[in-house]
Amino acid sequence: MAKTILAVDDSKSILQMVSFTLKGAGYQVIEASNGQEGLAAAQRQKVDLVLTDLNMPVMDGLTMVQRLRAIPACKFTPILMLTTEAGADFKAKGKAAGLTGWLVKPFDPQKLLGVVKKVLG
Repeated sequence: MAKTILAVDDSKSILQMVSFTLKGAGYQVIEASNGQEGLAAAQRQKVDLVLTDLNMPVMDGLTMVQRLRAIPACKFTPILMLTTEAGADFKAKGKAAGLTGWLVKPFDPQKLLGVVKKVLG
């Protein structure tokens, strides 16, 4: 059975590229355009991995990560941040919030798939 990945990004083009890349590799993808939608999606359906942007309207990625970690079913779900932010302070906040890893945009599709495969085992 295919692993399910929740992709959260307010950029339609990035979300389409991420979704296309993941689906092409055989993953099932659920899309959300902000942290609030992502949080709701993760509460509706079990996901094997969350891939989220940092800066989004309504609810940012870090807030979503913190709220996901408070849900028992998502406590150990791998969460990767895919963002343009690469500063050490952002990464430290992400780690404190419970992030599994950090990827910087623009992303290389093969690198993304490599990280996803590694994280999912």
